[in-house]
Amino acid sequence: MKPFVTIDCFPESARLYGPEYAVVAIDVIRATTVAITAVATGRRCLPRPSLESAMATARLLNNPLLAGELAGDMPAGFEMNNSPAELAMRFDTERPLVLLSSSGTRLLHESRNAAAVYLACFRNYGSLATHLAARHQRIAVIGAGSRGDFREEDQMCCAWIAELLIAHGYEAANATTAELVQRWSGAPAAACVISKSVDYLRSSGQLADLDFILSHINDLRDVCILVDGEVQLISQCEHLVGDAEVTTPAAEAKVA
Repeated sequence: MKPFVTIDCFPESARLYGPEYAVVAIDVIRATTVAITAVATGRRCLPRPSLESAMATARLLNNPLLAGELAGDMPAGFEMNNSPAELAMRFDTERPLVLLSSSGTRLLHESRNAAAVYLACFRNYGSLATHLAARHQRIAVIGAGSRGDFREEDQMCCAWIAELLIAHGYEAANATTAELVQRWSGAPAAACVISKSVDYLRSSGQLADLDFILSHINDLRDVCILVDGEVQLISQCEHLVGDAEVTTPAAEAKVA
């Protein structure tokens, strides 16, 4: 049987994908972009699904950086919003990032029963697809969504990864996956500006994050995986996903 890839959406959907799957969690605007940017600069990143768990984790760390939002608002006691642009400008990379978001960090938490949980955004989707194709037979690429809406930026990133996997010999698991791949094949990253997420960034004066996201496309070779509640570079923990490896051959993914 050929390996296959399926595209899905929303944190609750992640519960459908158990230990026979690898899950790719995507929240382009903005949680996975923040998390991947954090570890790319050498900063620890600990995503948490709720305010309570974020605060509990912060109490165990030395001088943590609390960042994120709930329903678009930065919680009291947090130092910064869920902003990749702001994070990239900071030099205090020794401070561990405790990250909270309405959908993206919940998606990571709900994916915990999968064989492996990877993080993707526009910055690393090409290198991640290459890595996945050599190791997993069943892959679920899941967009975080927001307010019941599968946002365009997440659709795009999901579709781009699925398209690269299909080029490696994977099959689309269902018609929805095939349709999303066809819809976004060859689309420029700027096509996501029709998203309600972009409307929110515009109305809240946070367009610096959109500029950051659209100007960082496949600029990282980092493959990020969630291990024991912490985002890590796969080069640091390759042995932890050995049980999920398969013999599917992988050629170099075409990086747009």
